[in-house]
Amino acid sequence: MEFIFMKERKAWNMVNSKKPKFKRQESWRYIRVKSSWRKPKGKSSRMRRRIKGWPKLVSVGYGNKKELRGTHPSGYKPIIVHNIDELEKINKETQAIVIAHTVGEKKSLQILDKAKELGLKVLNRKMPEEEKVEEEKTE
Repeated sequence: MEFIFMKERKAWNMVNSKKPKFKRQESWRYIRVKSSWRKPKGKSSRMRRRIKGWPKLVSVGYGNKKELRGTHPSGYKPIIVHNIDELEKINKETQAIVIAHTVGEKKSLQILDKAKELGLKVLNRKMPEEEKVEEEKTE
């Protein structure tokens, strides 16, 4: 099963490396215009008319394959977990857990322990304060 994920990860990296960074029109010219994507709508806009040498427009053709859509770069499908009971429903071969941001430290530590016990991968593992201090001492 690990081989499939490595294959998917390679495919994911390949797709995203060919995808251009879509920039907002004139964002490179003015500091006040952020680079976050907005569709160019001007009547004589060179970018809207797709003139050679201007940045690419967002279009359907740049989308990922259906199998890769929604996957994490590690190749797993992220599943948001709010409590320990939700860990039982997760398939450890294809899914990985993401601890919800609303979960407190005490419960997240319990979820981490249970996930380790079940052999699940945690994508947003936050280290408790004590472990951080121990790591700093060893370095």
